[in-house]
Amino acid sequence: MRSPPLAGLRVLDLTRLLPGPLATMHLGDLGAEVIKIEDTGGGDYARTAGAVHGDTSYFQLVNRNKRSLTLDLKQAAGVEAFMRLARRADVIVEGFRPGVVDKLGIGYQAVSAINPRIVYCAITGYGQDGPYRDRAGHDLNYLAYSGLLDQIGAPGGAPVIPNFQIGDLLGGSLSALVGLLAGVVDARSSGRGRYVDVSMTDAVFAHTLFPLLAVLGLGQALPRGEDVLSGGMPSYGVYATSDGRHLAVSAMEPKFWQTLCATIDRPDLAPFVFATGSDGQRIRGELEAVFATRTFAEWTAIFERVDCCVAPVLRFEESLENEQLRAREMIVEVAGVKQFAPPFKISEMPFRARLDPPTAGEHSEEILREAGFSADEIASLRTQRVI
Repeated sequence: MRSPPLAGLRVLDLTRLLPGPLATMHLGDLGAEVIKIEDTGGGDYARTAGAVHGDTSYFQLVNRNKRSLTLDLKQAAGVEAFMRLARRADVIVEGFRPGVVDKLGIGYQAVSAINPRIVYCAITGYGQDGPYRDRAGHDLNYLAYSGLLDQIGAPGGAPVIPNFQIGDLLGGSLSALVGLLAGVVDARSSGRGRYVDVSMTDAVFAHTLFPLLAVLGLGQALPRGEDVLSGGMPSYGVYATSDGRHLAVSAMEPKFWQTLCATIDRPDLAPFVFATGSDGQRIRGELEAVFATRTFAEWTAIFERVDCCVAPVLRFEESLENEQLRAREMIVEVAGVKQFAPPFKISEMPFRARLDPPTAGEHSEEILREAGFSADEIASLRTQRVI
């Protein structure tokens, strides 16, 4: 069995809540040695953020395959300990507001002076510069500034809040991974690290392709629910069944649309695959009437046998039992908690939870010993309440 692709990569994780912990968990899943550095008070806010829907597993879902070191970075001895760890690290990930790590004395300039190959990734809402750099924000704010939130919803209705943190998860977590891994590749060949500045607002904005296409072609974005992929084209949409469930139709290619029309016994609709405007609304109405004649289960059984990009809109608990996702082993159990497996399959690297999510400071002494701290130094740090 080959080693995981990131085996030997040393990561210091200064992040809390989201998105940073998910990014560093992906690194840990890929074999990196991830040290989660938490303050000596409550540690990561996710530990004490309260139960969500009556469950307290939030921290568990994004912190497997890590070790925990508690460290008071407001004390000089804590900063000195961090810098000793940073000297042998490959990656540092932080999620404070701009300037905080510099005030603590552990910013990129300070670390790169003793470790020129460090890849230092900062994840913030708005980035390290610009007029909004010091503003507080959450996912919904980033979607709002990027123009995406205005695009989500039905025609004539208010913007709809997605139950998915697009800015945090796809913007902050995955965009950060792309940037920092590019820095790691470069550092391994050049010996010089990089500073990776990730703005969650930038990351969302940079992927709003269809609104940009509308602006380039028409001078403005189309209202929500009216662009080709948000309701303006009947071959791409969501349709209600007779029992109030829904089907997702994305038969955009002519061959799929023609198969769909034949399956619902409406060959007369075949010429209208790319219909928009008034024609599009008329065809959408025809489809709505057809899909309202059968139940969710009946339509699901029909389209299971037809290859035309029509899928049942599953409730999330149904997705947990979906045969495709189960075949892909996308739900695993770690420390007694069901959670998602990594969203990538790499040859000769079956998923393995090497480490359960740690308790705060669980590995403090172990980590410091490995970094060369003597027993007396560790005892002194504990007496000073630095660890």
